[in-house]
Amino acid sequence: MDQQELLAQQFEDHRPRLRAVAYRMLGSLSEADDAVQDAWLRLSRADTSEVESLGGWLTTVVARVALNMLRARNTRSEQPLDVRVPDPIIDAADDRNPEHEALLADSVGLALLVVLETLTPAERLAFVLHDMFAVPFEDIAPIVERSPEATRQLASRARRRVRGAAPIPDADLTTQWEVIEAFLAAAREGDFDALVAVLDPDVVLRADGGLTGLSQHVQGAKAVASQALLWSRLDLTMRRVLINGAAGIVGFLHGQPFAICAVTIKSGKIVEINFLADRERINQLGLTELGD
Repeated sequence: MDQQELLAQQFEDHRPRLRAVAYRMLGSLSEADDAVQDAWLRLSRADTSEVESLGGWLTTVVARVALNMLRARNTRSEQPLDVRVPDPIIDAADDRNPEHEALLADSVGLALLVVLETLTPAERLAFVLHDMFAVPFEDIAPIVERSPEATRQLASRARRRVRGAAPIPDADLTTQWEVIEAFLAAAREGDFDALVAVLDPDVVLRADGGLTGLSQHVQGAKAVASQALLWSRLDLTMRRVLINGAAGIVGFLHGQPFAICAVTIKSGKIVEINFLADRERINQLGLTELGD
């Protein structure tokens, strides 16, 4: 085995962690893969003879690439900044992809990723690397071009935002399915009161329609129930799935995936609903077989 082959093998050993870092940073599976590929290209051209920890070196490279991608994204006027639902990781309800297990090793729910979208790029990087991957602030500081103490403050601000906005969901999948089924049944029957009953009074609904202009942000049980009744008029076929490890639904229209619904349930009530209805992004997730 020559040096390049050895390097490639070592890189593959680190790939799951690198992809997990990039996904948490970017909330996009395709952009995460691009960041990891960029790290490989840099590694293949670099002199790593003085590198003490290849994993740490690669994590830094992926973090820098992701930070630049976030900054570029935030400057693009076509990006729908008002409502952005990150790429969900979807598995069949009774089977989870081993690669997805690695991506979700610390239970990164979609609701958490939605909150991460509200952070500045530097805050997000500091929080992800330190709180999720235990990277010391001394190693993060050069990436964000701040002192270790200032970097600590970035992570602290992000942590407060996450704690204040990301609900801690009920862990029991059976309970989650029961609540979702009650919600869907009430919507099908047009029962407004039953819909309100299953929703938390302060429930939040986000719908990301991409560039279609259909994105919206709705809060409050009555407002969300009204939206659910509108959606129920579509002739959708609902399929149970796991979305970032939690119970969720994919709606199919004429056999094609139409919308992804990630539901966060706390204390037996729906506290958050995140819809992804961006057809271009949905088509990249390979969901057609779930509709069979």
